Amino acid sequence: MTGQFDDTPGNLSNDLLTRGDMISLGDKWLAFDAVNLAGVLKLGAAFLLFLIVLFMPAPDGLSPEGQKALAVMTLAVVLWATEALPISVTGMIGVLLLVVLGAVPGILEGLYGFSQPVSYFLIGILTIGLAVHQSGLAERMATFLIRGAVGKPALLYIQMLFSFALLTFALPSASTRGAIMVHIYAQVLERWNIPQEHRYYKALMLALGCLNRLGSTALLAGGITPVVASALLGDFSWTGWFLLMSIPFYANLIIGGSLLFLMYRDGFRLPVDRNAERLQSGPMSAVEYKAGIIVMITALLWFTDFAHGLHPAVPALIAMTLILTPRIGILTWQTFERNLGWTNFFVIATSLSLAHTLVTTGAAAWLSEALVGGTAFVQDSPMMVLGVLCLFAAFTRLLMPNIAGYLSLSIPVAMASGGALGLDPLVCGMAVVVVGDSLVYYSAAGTASIFIFQLANLRNPEIFRFAVVMTVVAIAVVFLVAVPYWTLVGHPLTR
Repeated sequence: MTGQFDDTPGNLSNDLLTRGDMISLGDKWLAFDAVNLAGVLKLGAAFLLFLIVLFMPAPDGLSPEGQKALAVMTLAVVLWATEALPISVTGMIGVLLLVVLGAVPGILEGLYGFSQPVSYFLIGILTIGLAVHQSGLAERMATFLIRGAVGKPALLYIQMLFSFALLTFALPSASTRGAIMVHIYAQVLERWNIPQEHRYYKALMLALGCLNRLGSTALLAGGITPVVASALLGDFSWTGWFLLMSIPFYANLIIGGSLLFLMYRDGFRLPVDRNAERLQSGPMSAVEYKAGIIVMITALLWFTDFAHGLHPAVPALIAMTLILTPRIGILTWQTFERNLGWTNFFVIATSLSLAHTLVTTGAAAWLSEALVGGTAFVQDSPMMVLGVLCLFAAFTRLLMPNIAGYLSLSIPVAMASGGALGLDPLVCGMAVVVVGDSLVYYSAAGTASIFIFQLANLRNPEIFRFAVVMTVVAIAVVFLVAVPYWTLVGHPLTR
């Protein structure tokens, strides 16, 4: 009869299954609702701070346009820090608010970052990295570096540290390089029967996640960090950037790698099969040869910029054109569109617009005066002032996982603050780059390597512990290595 409950075994089973599905769906709905609530709270907090800064009584020395720019930057910083919205969406919201609120005279000024060559330089080097990856050349190079260390854990680790610097010339992006290398190293560790919880496994993956990026930032073509930083610090040639940044970043890489080895040294004493099957690679393909030739031509143009004077974006765009040209190139336009990672382009362009507005409206100068006022007790000591700026950089990096957002805020403030106290603004700006880009305090802060932490099942306490060590290392390198070296090459701390 219709409407009666049928208690036959089959129907009863179906009824219970339906109820179980409903319970499961209810649990998923609760979890989804909790995630939604957390996202709403993050957005609410960000916009509340935005409104507070926007409508608070104007502080002395801060123009109305500067206050609006500061409010927009506050919103962007909080959204970047919490990642409540996709980081590229946050940047676009910031640019739109600059225009709508009148912080900039018009849309052209709001889109300042999109008009800068550095944004297109980034597109060029991302295309090079994609081509090297797609061709198989990057994996061949990584395999070659690893192959000779089979059966020798310490040598494998040392080779990996050197590869962070060497592979950057062919594969600038730390995230792309890490995505390729992590699977090769995981394959070696699997053949050696080393589990994830082993300390040797953790040491290699921490190095990949936290130190790999240092090799990239030493080069102007090394990804979003040097591209954004160089645009904010001033106009740099490829060789000019390498001259100033290679020594401090390679020092951080060597010292950090050595300390990581000491922290996990007991994990390096492990028996492995020295006759383990070696990683093999076949003969080079035609597309690999093409990728290698294009990389060498581009690198040659970068290395000789002192002779031809071309902006670094020009060789990158030449390489991009060669890579995408039918029959002689490597990538189809469809592959380029689908795999480039356009988020990086929007993040760098919008962060440059926000930082530029902070400077032109006087908001950066006002922030720097506030910082200077808080450091009045050390203003007679240039090294103490630099120390305060380095601590400011480390604290800001702790709060801001997005490196472009960190650079957009910290570089203008550090340069203005240092300049107001008689320090060379460029040295102050470079110091906060060295400190900030050397630190990954938790997995979400390593946006270029979060997939490595997840694959290796590394927990935040382990990541944070090594980050504390790297904080000390980075600040020590600034004082003991970078400042004396920059003085030798014509950039003393005091003017």
